[in-house]
Amino acid sequence: MWYRIIKRIIDLVSTIILLIIFSPILIVSAIFIKITSRGPVFADTPKRVGLGGKHFYAYKFRTMIPNAYELLRKDPRFARAYKEQQEAGNYKIMNDPRVTSVGRILRKHSIDEIPQLFNVLKGEMSLVGPRPYYEEELIKQQRKYPGTRELVKEVLTVKPGITGFWQVSGRSEVTFDKRIEMDAYYARKKSVWLDLLILAKTPWVMVSGKGAA
Repeated sequence: MWYRIIKRIIDLVSTIILLIIFSPILIVSAIFIKITSRGPVFADTPKRVGLGGKHFYAYKFRTMIPNAYELLRKDPRFARAYKEQQEAGNYKIMNDPRVTSVGRILRKHSIDEIPQLFNVLKGEMSLVGPRPYYEEELIKQQRKYPGTRELVKEVLTVKPGITGFWQVSGRSEVTFDKRIEMDAYYARKKSVWLDLLILAKTPWVMVSGKGAA
């Protein structure tokens, strides 16, 4: 009970401060996205699965060509990338051909994730928590890794986060079964101190770009 109250207070206060600090980066990023490629500023992706299985739209800067989510399945130019997504256990496609030149920079330093601060203000996400998964991704990966089904249930007992245990422990280099195990560990061990530890490690991950794809 107290953990949830303290966590929400930290989320609100920290998010307001971060939005003020990052506002120049948000503005500059939005401008560069618009002038370097056609399409919306924010990613046109499906909704994510949040606390209790509730769906919500996660705000992210668009780092790919417009309609990239659908084109991956239908456009023969991306057949190899689609095969990699279906067969590999990684979070993201390595050297994804749909990523724009500006998008590659935004992804490397996690700048594309900054707009999710608005999801935190709305109470849909937290600063720290499991990754916000796509429903299709969860279904597909649970078929690939049947032993992860109970772990997924644990993960959905907490709000997803902008950063989290797996994000500071390898990011895209970690396969789904290991990633969901880390997210479930966070859901079980969640505490203010664990949140602060993860937050303390996050700036270095953003600056270094380690594990980004």
